[in-house]
Amino acid sequence: MPTSGPLAVPLRALSWLGNQGTRAIVLVLVAAIAVPPLGELTRPYVTEAIFLLLCISFMRVDVAMLRAHLRRPLLVLAATAWTTIAVPLAVGTIAQASGLDVAAPELHLALMLQATASPMMASPALAALMGLDATLVLITLVTSTALVPLTAPLFAYVFLGQTLALSPAALGLKLAGILAAALAVAVAVRLVFGHDAIRRQRAPIDGFNICIMFVFASAIMAHFLADLLTSPFRMLGLAVLAFAVFFLLLGIAMLLFRRAGRERAMALGMMVSLRNMGLMLAATEGAIPGTTWLYFAMSQFPIHLAPQLLRPLAERLRAKPLPSDGTDHGVISSARE
Repeated sequence: MPTSGPLAVPLRALSWLGNQGTRAIVLVLVAAIAVPPLGELTRPYVTEAIFLLLCISFMRVDVAMLRAHLRRPLLVLAATAWTTIAVPLAVGTIAQASGLDVAAPELHLALMLQATASPMMASPALAALMGLDATLVLITLVTSTALVPLTAPLFAYVFLGQTLALSPAALGLKLAGILAAALAVAVAVRLVFGHDAIRRQRAPIDGFNICIMFVFASAIMAHFLADLLTSPFRMLGLAVLAFAVFFLLLGIAMLLFRRAGRERAMALGMMVSLRNMGLMLAATEGAIPGTTWLYFAMSQFPIHLAPQLLRPLAERLRAKPLPSDGTDHGVISSARE
């Protein structure tokens, strides 16, 4: 990192922010809620923010680790099938069986967009900050994200019908275009700077990642305080639902993958429960109804608070010995406070 010159101070600031770990994730949410006018400024740039998060995640993929996991692909394939096929199929089936699609179509749309989304691009970094197996999360994230342009339109066609303003085919094309462009940018950056240089700049890149998360969080939480004042019980109900969905996905995944080891099961559970709703917002260009947008806003609470709340459990699981496979279990070199 440069110690002098015009970039020295910004890089030091980004490094400090990147070293704050899970505390910074909570601070992002608090700041986004506390300063609503910023949301109006950042809202037009949600698509760009999601695109940058995708670029950074693809840029940091360790090809050697990717190959190591793909030599033993059973766990990765099982986790990929669970998050891209089983979760949206279960959510869609339950919603139709309970009549939610008819009684509350906007909420049904929110849940289906959440279920069909790939895991969050920030989930490997969050897993690493908790000291969990971030490499496994990253590999499964890559495979799941690659399938989303195929699976999301299929489930949108089956379960959403005309509820979604965008046609399933257009949704798939937009998702594929966003992901392909992000991958191309990431490959170009790696070719220019090299993977070693990217690893050396881990802390400022983490800080930049947190800044981008703030852009997305502030945009989606811009009207939180106003909506809370006008309809507090509705907001509370959506928040309870968002936490319930998060912990339900986390708990079921931990049970399903417990034979892989408790730490890895929790890492996969975090990945499955942290859905990339921002990607779906980008693909739909924000053309979603009010209740859907509110649910997405309420879902930011478990996303930003869970890493801090669940860290004690992760530390207890990490204290238990796991089978050694010679694989580095971190995207970020060490878990930080």
